[in-house]
Amino acid sequence: MPPEQHAVHEANLGSRKLRDLGLTIAGTPLEAVIEDFQGELAGLGLTKVLPHFYLSTEWGVPFDTISIAIPFYLARVDLTDFHADRGGLVEGGDRADVLRYLRHEMGHVINYAYRLYERPEWTRQFGDINLPYEEEYRPRPFSPRYVRHLPGWYAQKHPDEDWAETFAVWMTPGLDWRGLYAGRPALEKLEYCDRVMADLRGREPLTTATDPDEDVGGLDVTLDEHYGAFAVDQAEAPADLDEALQSIFAAPDPSADPQAAGPLIRRLERTVAADVYRWTGWFPERARHLLRQLAARADANGLTYPENRETAAVVALTTFVTALAMSRVQGGAAASADPLTP
Repeated sequence: MPPEQHAVHEANLGSRKLRDLGLTIAGTPLEAVIEDFQGELAGLGLTKVLPHFYLSTEWGVPFDTISIAIPFYLARVDLTDFHADRGGLVEGGDRADVLRYLRHEMGHVINYAYRLYERPEWTRQFGDINLPYEEEYRPRPFSPRYVRHLPGWYAQKHPDEDWAETFAVWMTPGLDWRGLYAGRPALEKLEYCDRVMADLRGREPLTTATDPDEDVGGLDVTLDEHYGAFAVDQAEAPADLDEALQSIFAAPDPSADPQAAGPLIRRLERTVAADVYRWTGWFPERARHLLRQLAARADANGLTYPENRETAAVVALTTFVTALAMSRVQGGAAASADPLTP
């Protein structure tokens, strides 16, 4: 979040129950970002649907409501840091990123408010909203049929997400989406969105419910319990990981000071996990678990790299994790359940 937000560091933060943290949107930088977002909506003439904002465990819009859930960890810097260490990707790391997610969630709000998903043309463009919602999906990177807005090729996850991503691109201020997607099938979806929104301006919504789901003020779990859900199987690293590490860090240079490989891997953990998710769709918590095992193996084997070859080591490590991620994602949900089992 913006630098003006100050952390309130608590002792034993993990043992605190979410409902007891006293979290609100009011008085935090989130409040100002939401005001900016509402200004964007007004500028587009979208004044009939006024979403309700609340803090929850993750971004989302409960079905058949106009309520936007914002991750609770964005309300305080120490909670953002806690999430980054325990949960993986921070979805809303700064003002621009929060706005990016708000535009996506507003797509869901519009869809539910006007029940667009019941329209035959919506189904033709995006698919049946009743299709199973799979958490782990197989994206086709750079497919011209989909827009790109959130990381992980998120439009390919489900028809509802395809619409929300298309809407977010359409809504983004100053974005020449016609030029950006010219010649691609995704442009037809954007043109459809543009026509629908022109028709809906000034119309009263069909749905106005604001019932929240998992409002943070009512959650009787501790932070440790909440983040326990992010744990992945602690499988033993296969032998070929050692071979891969040797290849990445095996170029000695007597003229350069040797640097320990383990600390470098740990330092890159957040960045690599986030970038790998952006371009492959492999969940950050899986990539981070793999990177932690790689760091542990590097420590155990005493691996080093020449100080003057750090950039090459970073490129090699990122390429290796990306290649493994692509094999797991394209292998499907069953293969992805254990990121280290061939």
